[in-house]
Amino acid sequence: MKYTTKVIGDKGEDYAAAYLEKHGCKILERNYRTRYGEIDIIAQKKDTTLFVEVKTRHNNPLERPFKAVDYRKQQRILRTAMTYIRERQLDGNYRCDICEVYVDRNTLELLRINYYENAFVPGNGYGYG
Repeated sequence: MKYTTKVIGDKGEDYAAAYLEKHGCKILERNYRTRYGEIDIIAQKKDTTLFVEVKTRHNNPLERPFKAVDYRKQQRILRTAMTYIRERQLDGNYRCDICEVYVDRNTLELLRINYYENAFVPGNGYGYG
């Protein structure tokens, strides 16, 4: 069966949300949109708000999904996150994470998840190797 990009992306976000909940996070929002952009998942873990970009791909060892979160995309996410923080008058810590979700091309069954905490930070680009 051939799945649309939207169906694949939505399934990946479902897997990412379940992963976060399994690791002690509370999901606050999904697909939060502003004029600056969209954040796939906003979650809370203790006193830290997580802004999570989810990238879902078929299992292709040559393609690294986090690379799709380029500097421009990072800046859109950061502006959107700051809007969320201002609107909710949040105190505490926050971070921007990337969740890579790999699914089977034919069944959309979860193959694996790579999760990068502090994947990028304001002004410095990627926060990991």
